[in-house]
Amino acid sequence: MKSRKPLKRKDIGLAPGTAVYMGKKTEKDLYVEIFDYNHETLKEERTDNVKDIFSYEDKNNVTWININGLNNVEDIKELGNHYELHPLLIEDIVNTHQRPKLDEYEDYVFVVLKMLHFDNQNNLKIEHVSFVLGKDYMLSFQESEGDVFEPIRDRLRTSKGVVRKMGADYLLYALIDVIVDNYFVLIDNLSEKTEILEDSLFNTSKNNQTAFEIQNFKREILKIRRAVYPLREVVSGLNKVDTTLVKEKTHLYLGDLHDHIIQVSENIDIYREIIWGLMDMHLTTLSNKMNEVMKVLTIIATIFIPLTFIAGIYGMNFENIPELKYKYAYYTLWGVMILIFLGMLYYFKRKKWL
Repeated sequence: MKSRKPLKRKDIGLAPGTAVYMGKKTEKDLYVEIFDYNHETLKEERTDNVKDIFSYEDKNNVTWININGLNNVEDIKELGNHYELHPLLIEDIVNTHQRPKLDEYEDYVFVVLKMLHFDNQNNLKIEHVSFVLGKDYMLSFQESEGDVFEPIRDRLRTSKGVVRKMGADYLLYALIDVIVDNYFVLIDNLSEKTEILEDSLFNTSKNNQTAFEIQNFKREILKIRRAVYPLREVVSGLNKVDTTLVKEKTHLYLGDLHDHIIQVSENIDIYREIIWGLMDMHLTTLSNKMNEVMKVLTIIATIFIPLTFIAGIYGMNFENIPELKYKYAYYTLWGVMILIFLGMLYYFKRKKWL
């Protein structure tokens, strides 16, 4: 029997603040989106050179810088040096195993959360996302291209809503809000999967695979729960943070966002209970089927017990068995055995055991 090799982490034994990318997307090139705007103007730029970001220093504008490609650690360090970000913060940005959290620094606020979605093969995907909120800028860090932020980009381009009229704190709220809204899409997918599993429990042709499907579904729910539950503390802390970076107008929106996260968390708990119920139902179904098989075998054995007894009596090698000399003994014995068989079947039918 082969022993499992222990999992190795790249950051074990390193000094605190050492930035090491912990994800699997190691071949992603750096890709940066820049939105520099106020309520009247918008400048949008895309680049693969982190130094192009350093020219955006207009205090009258809000600058959203979206960095894709966490494996480009040196570029992220260079960006961190420009914005004077703490080394521990840089470490958490590239550490994809970091749980959702909120850290408050003197000149900025740091937020970590998870962006969840199902791919085309209906597999759960979890992406590590970080935000740094400054006085007039907002930095976001993603593992790779592809996200749920397109509605925010459209609102910036078309000046819909109030996002262009508000500060960077409202932009942070809007980005977190669209991630949480996507959680509801995730919940709908969980509902659909639950219905499919419930149908599979009563489908004998698929019953052998149901246990594995339920187990995989349970793992997905636990992963979602680990990603969503800490976010309640993050948003609650962001709403109570003692800083001028989050303005009073934004607190009302953050309170509504906190309600949405609680709603998502409650739904996840519901599906967590459902999946345990499905597992119990599956085991009960298997037990019932086993009981049915055992009942049939028991009935068959019960029917043959008296027949075997009769066959055993007349199979003995005694010379003085009176019935052996009788002309119709063989046919009489068959008749008695058939009557016993039919009588027991009738009795079982009457008792509704068959």
